Amino acid sequence: MPPPPHSIADHLPDAFVDRLEAIVGAQRLPAILSTFGPPARVGFRFNPLVAPPSESREALINAGIAFEPVSWYADAATVHADDRDALLATLQAESGAVYLQNLSSMVPPLVLDPRSDERILDQTAAPGSKTLQLAALMGELDDDAELVAVEVVKPRFYKLKANLASGGAPHVRTYLQDGMKVGRYRPEHFDAVLLDAPCSTEGRFRWDEPGTFAYWSERKVAEMARKQKRLLAAGLDALRPGGVLVYSTCSFAPEENEAVVAQALADDDRLSLDPITVDVPAFSSALGEWQGQRFEGVANARRIVPDGTFEGFFVARIRKAV
Repeated sequence: MPPPPHSIADHLPDAFVDRLEAIVGAQRLPAILSTFGPPARVGFRFNPLVAPPSESREALINAGIAFEPVSWYADAATVHADDRDALLATLQAESGAVYLQNLSSMVPPLVLDPRSDERILDQTAAPGSKTLQLAALMGELDDDAELVAVEVVKPRFYKLKANLASGGAPHVRTYLQDGMKVGRYRPEHFDAVLLDAPCSTEGRFRWDEPGTFAYWSERKVAEMARKQKRLLAAGLDALRPGGVLVYSTCSFAPEENEAVVAQALADDDRLSLDPITVDVPAFSSALGEWQGQRFEGVANARRIVPDGTFEGFFVARIRKAV
């Protein structure tokens, strides 16, 4: 049992807790603080690139793994946190037919909704969980289609390649490259882009693991926001007219979420936000303002409120007009 929320707050940076209260409101703060510990349930995907999901489901049932399906994603499920190790010990997990992934992390690829006839870019791809999910959603590619994954940090790049190989997606084209340069090398080339941007990772803070927030500061948030704006500009440059870019983070910070998207909309009148049609129960509305700054055009973006299964997240589906 986790400690009471006020005790959890004592373990986190004061400035972060104050900001979080201002973002989510005093009424929701205790419930959200209670999620800053070990998860109650663990999410995973059945990976059709390795084995048919029906076979994997049957194998887990036969192994005595008590999982619950996810209503909004047929290939996803959860297990109680106490069953995580047992799940990982199954042949399905060892083979890659079952892939552990937080439910919030599964949302951006679903919002992108890639097709088998499209050119898709995963702009900051490591360690590859969303790339694998994109490959699974695309299925067998048409002749002119491609799935491209970019990562700039060398150790993370090789981790990405290893995960793609073990996850049944060796066909993904991987590049050890700065995501900020994709617009220069592939201008208006891709039908869709996923930018799960590097962020302050506030949605993954653990009160019992000080290392998860050891480097957090408001200065760090501002630094990440500057990087995110540059990455988003590059991704949009690589996107063809009529295409879609999904922008996401695992941060609560409006500077990294609504402010980044609103700035892109203000800089380019061809851009707008599509409605998000994935029916995720943890969705919450985007913020309309923060610290006196109004965010125009972001009403269709969504936040994910953490609840012990979902992590804190933000997602927006950006359309570039023809």
